[in-house]
Amino acid sequence: MTETMPAARPARPYFSSGPCAKRPGWSLAALDDAALGRSHRAKIGKAKLKQAIDLTREILDVPADYRIGIVPASDTGAVEMALWSLLGARPVDLIAWESFGEGWVTDVVKQLKLADARVIKAGYGELPDLAQVDTKTRDVVFTWNGTTSGVRVADADWIAADREGLAICDATSAAFAQKLDWAKLDVVTFSWQKVLGGEAAHGMLILSPRAVQRLESYTPAWPLPKIFRMTKGGKIVEGIFQGETINTPSMLAVEDYIDALLWAKQIGGLDGLVAKADANAQVIFDWVEKTPWVENLAKVPATRSNTSVCLSIVDADIVAKGAEAVVAVAKGLASALDKEGVAFDIGAYRDAPPGLRIWCGATVEADDLKALTAWLDWAFAQEKAKLAKAA
Repeated sequence: MTETMPAARPARPYFSSGPCAKRPGWSLAALDDAALGRSHRAKIGKAKLKQAIDLTREILDVPADYRIGIVPASDTGAVEMALWSLLGARPVDLIAWESFGEGWVTDVVKQLKLADARVIKAGYGELPDLAQVDTKTRDVVFTWNGTTSGVRVADADWIAADREGLAICDATSAAFAQKLDWAKLDVVTFSWQKVLGGEAAHGMLILSPRAVQRLESYTPAWPLPKIFRMTKGGKIVEGIFQGETINTPSMLAVEDYIDALLWAKQIGGLDGLVAKADANAQVIFDWVEKTPWVENLAKVPATRSNTSVCLSIVDADIVAKGAEAVVAVAKGLASALDKEGVAFDIGAYRDAPPGLRIWCGATVEADDLKALTAWLDWAFAQEKAKLAKAA
């Protein structure tokens, strides 16, 4: 800890877990080629949307027979399209260990009211016992990376290769930072505003041939809103997966996503993105190892996120004062750094345990994270002294 204000400041203090930092060197000028004032159904609009889909396939190495669609309402819209359209054909296991996974549990249990839905949970910082999940005969819904807990699945080995059900994966803070095992996944969703730092409100929905077969052979018992409908006359609407979106997209946001995808190619594609996120997260992990007042919320190193790194305040003096003191220090620390302009939006998610959440995806620079650690120590010293003085 230090009471001296650090001299070096992060050049870009953007550590929000969504919307995330723009790519290094980004400016509005990068979007000069956007198809503004043009219909998304015009030739130029369709071409832009198709380019975004094709680049997504290329960089994420999505199999050729998987369909990729741009859909409304960010990752939430993409997940809910999948849940409302695909579930109900067979029993389902729902896996939750943080707030967004809990949200999908609520959708399925309380909104769709599926009778044979089994919920498998773990607390923040832990991963459920995946051996309990029946991926052979049941559908499964899970998040690959728990954005609000910093806990991710280490791999997809627990998903049966010869499964009869569908594996539905919310990968919104994993895509472009962690390698997804496509052979084990039937539905994958994410949003532009996470790892690539794109703009919000648009979601991506990726379907395996098995998911398409379910869509074409199963009709849910409940009505589907227009923006959820992916079939017509028992056949999938192929246009959705060729750039013909269900509702009107922002062509400015589309251009921004294309710009981010082209940048991703320049730094080595998926391998480059993963390596950069890993190196960024390691900066924080190394600092945590030598810092007694903080620890990683994720208990098991293999399940620690390399994007949304979540931290707990464990200083003995603070903890001894009770939960309110921990909350006060966490909030005060985040507020102090925001006020100084050296770290924006690093407080823990509202439903998560009190602490910090630092985004380490590929659009963030390691040097900025290194500079941030000194400021974290400084801010903690200020907040601890303030608490001691108040007592």
